[in-house]
Amino acid sequence: METTTLALLFLVPLLVWRIYSRLKKLVARQKSQPWRHWTVAIGFPVLLLFLATTTKFELLPLSSLGAAALAGGWLGVLGLKLTRFEQVGKDFFFTQHRYLGLAITMLFIARLLYRGMEIYLNTRLDVPVPPPPFGQSALTMAAYGLVIGYYSVYAWGLLRWRQRNKPLQAPE
Repeated sequence: METTTLALLFLVPLLVWRIYSRLKKLVARQKSQPWRHWTVAIGFPVLLLFLATTTKFELLPLSSLGAAALAGGWLGVLGLKLTRFEQVGKDFFFTQHRYLGLAITMLFIARLLYRGMEIYLNTRLDVPVPPPPFGQSALTMAAYGLVIGYYSVYAWGLLRWRQRNKPLQAPE
């Protein structure tokens, strides 16, 4: 094995640990900000449509993207049921289920890391074999679909929660 490959194998677990520790902060109690929810609720479905066009409408990657988006949407509904909602005066807070959010996001990041390793190791071969184009990988499309479906439905659920609850009057 080459030195760069050994260094990469040593650094990947460190990178995963750092990503995990950052993500733990993102699934802690957060202040609800409608502009963020709107950005995700509108931007992620647009991203899903863009990714659908990168598949060149081939059946396997496109169906993987769609099925994973549906599964992610179902997990988003489950995530909303497991979320703790709070209202303190005029402020709204939510705490999503730690393990569900972390599992979905880490699965996505693991797929991206695997794809990067695959490309890197391919360049080390005497005769490099070109990796499949981005939109042609069914597993990559499934990872994207799962994350997009989950966070889109989750953001819509947060927006609905905010619309149902009006800010409380501050005590005078």
